[in-house]
Amino acid sequence: MSARILPLTGVENFRDYGDYSTRAGGRVAPGRLYRSAHHGKATPQDLETIGALGLAAVVDLRRPLERDNEPTPRPPGFTGQVIECDLGDRAEAPHIAFLRETDLTPVSANAFFMDYYANAPFEERHLELFRRYFAALAEAEGPVLIHCTAGKDRTGLLAALTHHLLGVHNDDIRADYLLTNQAARLEERAPTVAENLEKLLGKRPSDVAVRAFLGVDAAYLDAAFAAIAARSGSTEAYLAGLGVDEAAAARLRARLIV
Repeated sequence: MSARILPLTGVENFRDYGDYSTRAGGRVAPGRLYRSAHHGKATPQDLETIGALGLAAVVDLRRPLERDNEPTPRPPGFTGQVIECDLGDRAEAPHIAFLRETDLTPVSANAFFMDYYANAPFEERHLELFRRYFAALAEAEGPVLIHCTAGKDRTGLLAALTHHLLGVHNDDIRADYLLTNQAARLEERAPTVAENLEKLLGKRPSDVAVRAFLGVDAAYLDAAFAAIAARSGSTEAYLAGLGVDEAAAARLRARLIV
């Protein structure tokens, strides 16, 4: 298992996404950028481990209903900033609606995620959260954690955008995104998830569809960046719209690159 992954018991996909080299010859500082799935099932030991990181800010990318369904316990003495967003409706997450309404085949799962990633960068809720995340990153005096429910799609996109502005090599951006397929324990969890979905939905998804919902595919991230280029002109222009123009990006690089 990658040394980046923190082996927690009740929190999946918890890892450091710093410590990558940059195109300019520096290196993103380790121990400053963390990402994970939700913390609703964190054990006391997990909370102790998380508390020891000294997080200055936690960015919860989930919808209100997701937060209500899996409230986040905090480590004892936690004093960091918590960034959440209530914009939009209180509907269930799109992937849950998809599971309820479609045939759960590999083809439909792939089509769902390609469409999701093409639109996710421009969802009003995400624009607000991403903007606040980058502002916090510029001011935080300690590590910042981003997470959603599974820690792979919304979180994966935001981590990739962070890597891009810090100048991380494209192959490392992709490698970090794909590390979810190891960190989320795909093969180990897939049979249990399939059984649970069958009980919930009254129909059993294919094994490939289950793995698509637990893991990630590089084509999905490519779809997001292609949509950003098509609608914003460039990733830099998109980031500028979030308040991270070149001057702000330079300040972030100065803070996070060693």
